[in-house]
Amino acid sequence: MLSRNPEEMTPLECYKFLIGTVIPRPIAFVTTLSQDGVLNAAPFSFFNVVTSDPPMISVSVQRQGGKPKDTSRNAMDRGAFVVHIVSEPYTEPINQTAASLPPAQSEVELAGLTPVASEVIEVPGVREARVRMECVLEQALPLGGRGGVPACDLLIGRVVRFHIDESLYHEGRIDPHQLAPVARLAGNDYSLLGRVFTLERPK
Repeated sequence: MLSRNPEEMTPLECYKFLIGTVIPRPIAFVTTLSQDGVLNAAPFSFFNVVTSDPPMISVSVQRQGGKPKDTSRNAMDRGAFVVHIVSEPYTEPINQTAASLPPAQSEVELAGLTPVASEVIEVPGVREARVRMECVLEQALPLGGRGGVPACDLLIGRVVRFHIDESLYHEGRIDPHQLAPVARLAGNDYSLLGRVFTLERPK
């Protein structure tokens, strides 16, 4: 097998290894609210569950030139954000929100998505999503980097409200086929839910 020492690799080489092997990755579409009231939105594939008691999720937001992106800065300023699960029907507008816009311009408006008020936090979500989670910021951890400059901000959010399309919800469970989640691969590639199989866990 090929053996590489990450300390002898560039950050870009490490990045390509990670995004090419840790697949498929779920995508968090995150909305935040700036201090000026601009609704910011962006997709992130460094995303997962942290714990269920209480429910917490994590989103890693990579920095640019050592500076936090709008999502991190807004989440830390407001102490809240909304995470949406990306589904096939609205993949294209979500992709549009990945454009680099100035902080004063809303990606939600650019993509033609519909803001919807949250119940617990002041940050709106988007109506098109089949699942959205209102989160309060539990912790924001600057991590990684070189020369004392962090490479990312790990946002850990505690879910304070779940919003789920009724068509997905059956007897306490989410129907993955109805959800039709989109996952991230490497480069410009994505994947949809493929073959599903069942294995009994050992006792």
